[in-house]
Amino acid sequence: MRGGEIESRKLVTDQAIVNAVRGRSPRTGIDIGCGEGWLIRALDGIEMIGVDAVPGLVDMANAAGGGDFRVMSYEELGAGRLNASVDVAICNFSLIGKESVEGLLRAAPSLLNHGGALIVQTLHPHLACGDAPYQDGWREGSWSGFSTDFTDAPPWYFRTLETWVRLFSESGLRLVEMREPLHPATGKPVSVIFIGERK
Repeated sequence: MRGGEIESRKLVTDQAIVNAVRGRSPRTGIDIGCGEGWLIRALDGIEMIGVDAVPGLVDMANAAGGGDFRVMSYEELGAGRLNASVDVAICNFSLIGKESVEGLLRAAPSLLNHGGALIVQTLHPHLACGDAPYQDGWREGSWSGFSTDFTDAPPWYFRTLETWVRLFSESGLRLVEMREPLHPATGKPVSVIFIGERK
């Protein structure tokens, strides 16, 4: 992210997630899977906590500043280790597993203040599906768009739009908005943003 190596993020998705978050006018938030913390710095003026399971990324985030960054897994977050309640919880391209994602979404309402929202941006299923069947399941990972420093991409769990909507509902979140940011050249959706409020 720091090197700006992914074209669609520079052109579309970075600003799309910032707009989605600022549209809620939050005072507090948590960036789940914050990486090196770019999003928290882009959301200056909002009191933010960033969590990531990779200590090296959290070290980079702390060195750059702009927020309260902590090493924490999704499982620890779901178990209540954070001990915080915020206006928005954000997962920006950080949900790739199956059980870990389902557990995190089930725990999301406990992280949110009354009227708070979970905001998830992920690859648009119609784009990410490629030539594979349009059905839930594990897919081979790819670092396409990244530098050659990234190797051995982990597998990730593909979900259809229908499954994402159902997952929000089953997790005690009311889906209030779904956005589909479009690539300016192709006119095709590059991501989908789900905004779910605590019921």
